Parts: sequence; C-alpha cells; structure tokens
Amino acid sequence: MEWVAPYNALLRRAIHALKYGGEQRLARPLGQLVAARWRRAGRGGELLVPVPIHRDRRRERGYDQAELVARVVATELGLPVVAALRRRRATARQFALDRTERRGNVAHAFEVPATARPAVADRWVVLVDDVVTTGATLASCAHALRAAGALAVSAVAVAHER
Repeated sequence: MEWVAPYNALLRRAIHALKYGGEQRLARPLGQLVAARWRRAGRGGELLVPVPIHRDRRRERGYDQAELVARVVATELGLPVVAALRRRRATARQFALDRTERRGNVAHAFEVPATARPAVADRWVVLVDDVVTTGATLASCAHALRAAGALAVSAVAVAHER
C-alpha cells in the first residue's frame, strides 16, 4: 500500500473540504499527487478501482470523493477506472472506531457485482482511496476483488493516518 503523506494539517483540511465541504475541485490536485506517488513507487497495475461509499452517503453528498480522485489518477497514469466494487451495506464511519471495531465494521461490506467480474478477472487491480487508517477497508475490498478473480490487488491513497 502506498500513500502520499500523513493525514494531518493541510492534507486533512483538503480531504475534509472535498468529502464534507463540497469542494470537488480539490480532487484534481489530490489525484495528481496520488498519481505522482504511484508513478514513483513503480508498482504497476492494470486498472483502478475506487473504494466506494454507500449509495445513501453518495446520494446525500452528490458524489464519491474516492471516485473523483481515481478519475484524475486514471487520466494522469493512462489507466482505466472501473467502479467494480459496491458496498453491500452502510457502515459506521471508521474514524470513531478502534482497530478491532473497524475490521468488524467493514467485514464482508463489499462485493463485486456479477456484471463487473469480467473487468477484474485475471487483472492487477489498484484500489484508490482518500484516507487509510488501519487498512481494514482496503483489506475488505481486496478480499472481494480476489474472490471475483482479480490476479493481484494493490492500493494507493491520498493520506495515511498513523
């Protein structure tokens, strides 16, 4: 897993503005930073899959911040974006939970619908997210993608909370 920087100060404010303040324009510079990090890390990958928010949260927000960032990364790296994951159920927001609660909160929360399985089968998938804390969400997403036939799953995020 790769990330641009620790989740603090300016980066925290930018991500909060994107997620909760409607500042969708921030997806561009954040996505460019993610693409630059992935390029330097030299990890490869065949397609990008954003970590999805639940449909109810997307409806209230009007967009999915990880998807916006992933689209910028895709343009920068010349890789396709596939919205291959779906949240089966709404989950509590991870920031308020401890490590064990976070794992339980997102366990089996993601699936790859049958229509998206051919897009990920035998492919190296790169997950894209805004903030990683314990990695429980990424692990749950990776599990669903591997179960759907993905050959390998890597991840890159804007920030990592330590």
